[in-house]
Amino acid sequence: MTLTTGWKRGQAALLGTLVAATLALTGQPATAAPYPGGGGAPDAGSGAMNTAFSAAAAEFDVPRDLLVAVGYGETHLDGHGGRPSQANGYGVMHLVSQPKHKTLERAAKLTGESVTDLKKDTAANIRGAAAVLRAVADEQGLDATDRDSLAEWYPVAAEYGAATNDRTARLYADTAYDLLNKGLRAQAAGNEQVLVKARKVTPDRGKYASIASDLGVLSDDYPAALWVPASTSNYQTGRTAAINKVVVHVTQGSYAGSISWFQNPSSQVSAHYVIRSSDGQVTQMVRDANTAWHARSANASSIGIEHEGFVADPSWFTDSMYRSSAALTRHLTAKYGIPRTRTGVVGHSEVPGNDHTDPGANWNWTYYMSLVNGGSGDPGPGPGTSFPTWGTGVSIRQDTTTTSAQVASLAGPTTVKVQCQKRGQLVNYQGYSNDAWSYLPDYGGYISNIFIDVSDAWLPGVPNC
Repeated sequence: MTLTTGWKRGQAALLGTLVAATLALTGQPATAAPYPGGGGAPDAGSGAMNTAFSAAAAEFDVPRDLLVAVGYGETHLDGHGGRPSQANGYGVMHLVSQPKHKTLERAAKLTGESVTDLKKDTAANIRGAAAVLRAVADEQGLDATDRDSLAEWYPVAAEYGAATNDRTARLYADTAYDLLNKGLRAQAAGNEQVLVKARKVTPDRGKYASIASDLGVLSDDYPAALWVPASTSNYQTGRTAAINKVVVHVTQGSYAGSISWFQNPSSQVSAHYVIRSSDGQVTQMVRDANTAWHARSANASSIGIEHEGFVADPSWFTDSMYRSSAALTRHLTAKYGIPRTRTGVVGHSEVPGNDHTDPGANWNWTYYMSLVNGGSGDPGPGPGTSFPTWGTGVSIRQDTTTTSAQVASLAGPTTVKVQCQKRGQLVNYQGYSNDAWSYLPDYGGYISNIFIDVSDAWLPGVPNC
């Protein structure tokens, strides 16, 4: 058996036919895992998106990694073919065109790019975002020295998000700076990797330093949630029917962007709860007793739960999100006597009179409903050591080969428990090579160690199977 020397996902030459296509879906946009840096990591900087980020950063004197972090926080670097987000934002950098916030139109004026190109062309979109960030930096008085310091750009990132208020603006900026501190490795279209090395950044928050970072007080309806009210223009007080179902949505936008949009009186939409992808944080925006505008014919009789992300990109659907949402749904079904079945818990697309597709084919209903019906949803102390993963659509196999039966899959980066590890089929993927496989007791199968996001090919402290 062969084990690649050096860092397990180092610059090893491919040793055979690319068999990992059966392990991870290809062509999916921008999956990411924290990237701490270190020797042997794949080279950064090549490819169309990397070139666009570097060129825009140089042209407008904006930190390249800040551009990447802002874009990843908004869209996971997926332009969605020029289609708008729920908040009418476009491209990998989410340039918005709203009644009171028009970063899209501002980018067109600053760069001379057409609005059409800014919506659909990734390089133009990134260039437009860099121009807007630089213009905001100039307005805030950042000089050349300030622009060389990532810490000074925090208020600029906060304003770029076009938030409805300062508290939500801080959420935008905190998302970007969390990514800068953790680092990230994003897999964009065409298997291009976009890297940001982790570094310690203590941002100068300026006026946002005094703003609470937790958004609001805790919810009365669901104590695990934060309470951040939607605009009163976006829901109806009271109900005309008894609550009899939970409707699962996908935001088609970021967590901060969705919260801001529901606070915007021009949106005319809302949901009761919004759940963050990275850690499952829950924010309630409409009281259970009131009618949120989220599902047309089901508004009066349902509770709407929005999940951060985009229907076509499974990287948003993390285990943290599934578990947090399932805990909320268990609470709601118990409180209102809703059956814990697919008649009581439905997707937006399943509600009569709706033309939406969410949560879509990438939402794992089987796993979600097992959590809804499985008690606390907490994996508990069970056997194994926890490790982070990376990649999209990563298959968990019955045995340590890519041809054995698939028993489950990981939609995007998450955390798994590894009970033991053993040698198996050599897997080559994007220059990474490994014949070590880990057994995941929570799923009853094996995953190639290529997709365990640590610096060793053979996991430290994990026994042999």
